[in-house]
Amino acid sequence: MKAAIRRLFVLDTNVLMHDPTAIFRFEEHDVYLPMVVLEELDANKKGLSEASRNARQVSRFLDDMMRDLGKEQIDAGLVIPSGYSGNHGKKPPSGRLYFQTRALPGGLPEGLPGVGADNVILGQTLSLQRQETRVRVTLVSKDINLRIKAAILGVHAEDYYSDRTIEDADVLYTGVQMLPADFWDRHGRDIRSWKEGDRTWYQISGPTAEAWWPNLFVYQQDPQGFEAIVRAVDGQSARLELVRDFRSERHGVWGITARNREQSFALNLLLDPEIDCVTLLGPAGSGKTLLALAAGLTLTLERNRFLEIIMTRVTVPLGEDIGFLPGTEEEKMEPWMGALMDNLEVLTHSEEGGSWGRAATNDLLRNRIKIRSLNFMRGRTFLNRFIILDEAQNLTPKQMKALVTRAGPGSKLVCLGNIAQIDTPYLTETTCGLTYVVNRFRGWAHAGHVTLARGERSRLADYASEAL
Repeated sequence: MKAAIRRLFVLDTNVLMHDPTAIFRFEEHDVYLPMVVLEELDANKKGLSEASRNARQVSRFLDDMMRDLGKEQIDAGLVIPSGYSGNHGKKPPSGRLYFQTRALPGGLPEGLPGVGADNVILGQTLSLQRQETRVRVTLVSKDINLRIKAAILGVHAEDYYSDRTIEDADVLYTGVQMLPADFWDRHGRDIRSWKEGDRTWYQISGPTAEAWWPNLFVYQQDPQGFEAIVRAVDGQSARLELVRDFRSERHGVWGITARNREQSFALNLLLDPEIDCVTLLGPAGSGKTLLALAAGLTLTLERNRFLEIIMTRVTVPLGEDIGFLPGTEEEKMEPWMGALMDNLEVLTHSEEGGSWGRAATNDLLRNRIKIRSLNFMRGRTFLNRFIILDEAQNLTPKQMKALVTRAGPGSKLVCLGNIAQIDTPYLTETTCGLTYVVNRFRGWAHAGHVTLARGERSRLADYASEAL
């Protein structure tokens, strides 16, 4: 059996500022930090941004590892500690961390002066590649242009992949699974059904049930086909409950009905008292905000399940920023909450009472809907609140964790987003906080997810989503 080639990873500064735990993520391989990277970390450590916090955290990690070590031990490489608990699904690190302890002969061509930090890192990687002939040297950077320059000069360069929740966004869990046409023929003898109150339950055994997980929706393609939610899985046996069809008028929620199967499944999750966290993905106009708001108003005002609705979102502008905004926290968030206003207009549109009645209804609803900024969430605890987080795809996994842990007893969190519309630098479909939560919460009995399949806004919006 051929031995694995030893690898040495040269880390760019942006990798560490993106993920401060990057030095622990390379398993049995070695990590190399050029001196210019430490200089850039020092230059970016001041500030309140996520990148500045990460720069400070990297410095703390390095300080802990180098404490009480002499020059000879540092030259020989630091043993990367394996006690770090954040390596989800990865082998613990067993390599060494090397610093640039001596000047390396420059290896850049004349067309690339070595004054810029990126070119210095590239030159040092070239020198290491020439010296360490028995090791495969790889430059790891989030900077696409640096990777392009590295490829031109013959340096092997890669993006940083270790923070990916999944390998490909196309395999992200949808929360919905279609049953094969011969499902009942193959499982008919292994099915038991019964009724509890107005709900119908099924117990299904077999290899198909073994691949299911709690709160997965299963259905058959027929117009009046079988639609159920998996409530529990035990080995090759699963317990299913028939779902309510919110496409019918008698099951309307705050005056609206579902327009497709996935919207009906989403309303089942939103109105289920046993589900504490709901994630909804979908393209523009698929009804994410409207469904969440309708369910929140029903649970808050009709059923008195929650005290109020808390709505928040990431304040990342689509174009140029319009500058500072006057007023209170709620007034500053108003421009970002156009989606809330638009959907409230749909939910309160009624001919009864005329314009005065609609205005009174809007005032009543606004008293029970609070708009909050994510910037002030640290340390807060929301008790018995229906929390809606819009545009969640623009959050990092760390920010998403900080927000999810704000939910106190009796609260429900709904995360909405479209991973095809990410506006935050360095975040991708596979590394954003929304993908992180969907993947990590899969299989938990008190969390559910549905990917809404198509837009229902208008024929113009639907065509634009496909054609543009």
